[in-house]
Amino acid sequence: MNLLGFGVQVTTGISIIFILNMILAFIVIFFERKHPSSTWAWIMVLLLIPVMGFILYLLFSQNLSKRKLFKLRKEEEEITTMMKEHQLKSINEGNIQFKDPSMGQYKDMMRMNLLEDNAVLSQDNHIEIFKDGETKFKELIESIKNAKDHIHVMYYIFRRDEIGMKIVNALIDKAKEGVEVRFIYDAVGSKFVKRKAFKDLQEAGGKVELFFPSSIPIINPKVNYRNHRKIVVIDGKIGFVGGFNVGDEYLGLDKELGYWRDTHLKIKGGGVGGLQYRFILDWRFVANEPMDDLYRYFPIRKSHGEAGVQIVSSGPDSQKEQIKYGYIKMINEGKKNIYIQTPYFIPDESMLEALKIAALSGVDVKIMIPNKPDHIFVHWASYSYVGELLDAGAKIYLYEKGFLHGKTCVVDGKVATVGTANLDNRSFKLNFEVNAFIYHRKTAKELEDIFLDDLKECRKITKEEYKNRSKLIKFKESISRLIGPLL
Repeated sequence: MNLLGFGVQVTTGISIIFILNMILAFIVIFFERKHPSSTWAWIMVLLLIPVMGFILYLLFSQNLSKRKLFKLRKEEEEITTMMKEHQLKSINEGNIQFKDPSMGQYKDMMRMNLLEDNAVLSQDNHIEIFKDGETKFKELIESIKNAKDHIHVMYYIFRRDEIGMKIVNALIDKAKEGVEVRFIYDAVGSKFVKRKAFKDLQEAGGKVELFFPSSIPIINPKVNYRNHRKIVVIDGKIGFVGGFNVGDEYLGLDKELGYWRDTHLKIKGGGVGGLQYRFILDWRFVANEPMDDLYRYFPIRKSHGEAGVQIVSSGPDSQKEQIKYGYIKMINEGKKNIYIQTPYFIPDESMLEALKIAALSGVDVKIMIPNKPDHIFVHWASYSYVGELLDAGAKIYLYEKGFLHGKTCVVDGKVATVGTANLDNRSFKLNFEVNAFIYHRKTAKELEDIFLDDLKECRKITKEEYKNRSKLIKFKESISRLIGPLL
């Protein structure tokens, strides 16, 4: 009798789990309005691993797009709208004057970034490019030491190792001098760094905040929505943005990954205002501090150069995919060549089609990905797209010197983007990201030359090699590509 009762309980439990899974699947399909590929991937997870799938869904698949996380004050909204409408009118009426007349061909792209993300174009920027950690961190620390009023720092990964402590100590020194220091680090990217680790900086007067910290131990319910941005703004006059986080591995000290190849920018000029704007919105969200002294954080600037820059950010708080739109628009504008570097290459259908169309049209499409993966499933998912692109005429290269982490795209040696976004679903839809879109032949040519120099450290994937890959590799690719929308 007891066995019979136990059997009934088990049957009832299984039925309840089945019903809950069906309800959740219904929610995924009809209410969350996710992309079809992501929807089917989650339904597969729910059906194949019912209980664990339910837990994974709660952890990784919250919908933030209906929330207003970052808010402008009324005065800021008015100023932003005025600047946006003034520049939009100039673009629409053809009155905008370009320091480099050839950049006029990209005014449609400028207009799109302006409409989608209030990304005002500035044309007075001087840009310095860093491609290794040693020079980047040396310049960053020197700039911090020369700060006079404020330092704003935001990193996805920040380790308190040797290089991390050099930066922290520099910040402590400036805070003691009375310089205003604000610091944001991501609760998942920097999960091994506890709040108390920054007690010394806080005691010196610095302000430190976590992005999306967990309210419960061990598990973070927002593990899938992370602030992947890397921004430093100093006195509202100097800005850093790009792929480098902070840790000894970014100096090439990780024995497994070896040399770390990344790309980062130092900007002087109007583009710094876009980075400051982004930092202030993020700071208000994490700290609930107004930061309303616009004249202090957006000082009157003098011209530093002639590079056009738009700072574009995106994240899961919006249903738009602003940075992805910028990439696709650049790709569609390509006439001669498109050079892309990315550590994670999991394009959605729109991005993949844009690249294939460009290659089929005779544009020289070259894509560089790392041969040394730091996330194995992402690596095999990336590899799964190689065949389609090779068939279209694109060229794929594996960087073999170390780990390639740069996120860059250069088109025709005229327009480029450098930032924090990878070419994958996570960066375009799930993470909070920021990219600089650059309209300047000198900077684009420098990035193009860096790409071509990196080719010396690469191995080109041939059609024959890809066709003859083992069944085991094909199996790994298939599984990884299937869960690609969740990676």
